[in-house]
Amino acid sequence: MSGGLVGLLDDIAALAKLAAASVDDVGAAAGRASVKATGVVVDDTAVTPTYVHGLAAERELPIIKRIARGSLRNKLLVILPVALVLSEFVPVLVEIVLMLGGTYLCFEGAEKIHHRFFSHHGDDHELPAAALGADHEERTISGAIRTDFILSAEIMVIALKEVIDEGFVSRAVILAVVAVVITVAVYGLVALIVKMDDIGLRMVESGRAEGIGRALVNGMPKLLAVLSIVGTVAMLWVGGHILLAGADELGWHAPYEFVHHLEEPVHDVAGVGGVLAWFVNTLASAILGIVVGFLVVAVVSRIPRRKAEADAAAPAGH
Repeated sequence: MSGGLVGLLDDIAALAKLAAASVDDVGAAAGRASVKATGVVVDDTAVTPTYVHGLAAERELPIIKRIARGSLRNKLLVILPVALVLSEFVPVLVEIVLMLGGTYLCFEGAEKIHHRFFSHHGDDHELPAAALGADHEERTISGAIRTDFILSAEIMVIALKEVIDEGFVSRAVILAVVAVVITVAVYGLVALIVKMDDIGLRMVESGRAEGIGRALVNGMPKLLAVLSIVGTVAMLWVGGHILLAGADELGWHAPYEFVHHLEEPVHDVAGVGGVLAWFVNTLASAILGIVVGFLVVAVVSRIPRRKAEADAAAPAGH
């Protein structure tokens, strides 16, 4: 009897160790998957503050909370099940979906550059919809959640690619962990960014650390400007790299082999070879992202123009 009890306890201890190891494995895999998605996370963090910039201070956090909830729903209730089904039954579609998302990121980055340097709209177009009045708030939140859906899909599919060889249940758990951790991290940081000027203002009004407070208040516009640039660069770099790697995965090896060929002369430079090779790869990815992005911008920009021309040519009353 006692021998059976000792054996049972040994079995329980072994199961506990196995469970602990499994938890460690899931945590490690989730960490690796999250790191792979860093570029899109940077972009997500950079884009979101613009949706609440210009709002009354008391509305900023409630709106960020609603966008965060929408983001988590996107990841857990829509993207995660679809990604798991595709990876289980049609894994090649995962790469295709990822490349479509990469193309969208290139388009978004190129569109930002085009708007910045080639658009001649008035200053009101530079304002987020939420800053134009209370009636725009719902539309702003919906738009932010739609944009987040694309970025969230990229994050989840990049993470899925990292753990696609895991079992179905492990994949589901790892992706759920990634979804929660990244959403909390992104929107926690976004909340901190958008409240930075309020924190600085309180410090100035309280008379404590006035210098730091003024620096926070004055630094907010500069930080948003830097985040906008970082977000644009991240879109082009990540989108271009996704297209390069995806083409290689699907059998078109020439583009990625060309980039590796460009890396070779700097790869063996003592001490900094790895960094230089990464820089060459990143620069090539960004250039590809710009080219693809502007091609898509050129195509998309023709769509409304043709529709407007057709409407203008239509007979009155139709």
